[in-house]
Amino acid sequence: MSVGVVTDSTAALPEAVRSQWEIGVVPLAITVDARTVDDGELDTAEILAARARSSASPSPGAFAQGIADHDHGDGVVVVTVASALSSTHQAAVVAAKGSSCPVEVVDSRTAAGGQALVAVAAARAARADAGLDEVAARAEQVGRRVKLVGALGNLDQLIRSGRVPGLAGRAGNLIGLRPLFDIHDGAIRRLRPALSDEAARQRILGAWRRTREAADGGQLHLVSLHAEAPQHAAELLEAVRAEAQPADSFISGFGQAMMINSGTGVLGLAWYWD
Repeated sequence: MSVGVVTDSTAALPEAVRSQWEIGVVPLAITVDARTVDDGELDTAEILAARARSSASPSPGAFAQGIADHDHGDGVVVVTVASALSSTHQAAVVAAKGSSCPVEVVDSRTAAGGQALVAVAAARAARADAGLDEVAARAEQVGRRVKLVGALGNLDQLIRSGRVPGLAGRAGNLIGLRPLFDIHDGAIRRLRPALSDEAARQRILGAWRRTREAADGGQLHLVSLHAEAPQHAAELLEAVRAEAQPADSFISGFGQAMMINSGTGVLGLAWYWD
């Protein structure tokens, strides 16, 4: 590929996918009990057991290094997590302005598995010998198409953040309440909660099925995403494959920086139709 592709670790690209498409990954920073490390450097169990944990965007310097490492001669496209969700996009823009090679920074308008799909689409275009502007345009096109629908595994993180009162949150956990959310075109929306894990799974599949009806035979690109729930993600992917054959699909675990903000047990699908 003469055009390089770089993304940040919010995309949580599986190593096999990252290697297949030669995508560079710039890690977010994680602070665990006053110790700051790169996303993915510690065992997840150590992060979850910490008394205090937080995440931060990569520095412009980290993006500058990622760009330099993946400049193959015709420039680099950087695909970031949605700018509405993080300052990561702005850090990439700052790095691009100081780069010695041409750089296009694309706001994926999504996160996690959705962002992964945008990065892979950009890399696929680059491998087909598309130029810098064409690769960036393809990433922007897919970013507008991708939908992500997921469910939190519990209300613990919402309680911890203060967005849900402790008493109400604990009651919700007891009855199996599962908050659902939708990320599309740069916006995150809360959806009506499901009353069990199975109900959440069916709601996620239902959201995907509704887009299939409008796809008119297009090719499906899909990620089954999760936070420390790989078996449930595999089952969700198989449920999709029982009804449609994706052009490409994979399972992606949340990055640790994402997990700090979402908690464990998250399950969802990200997809677009071509």
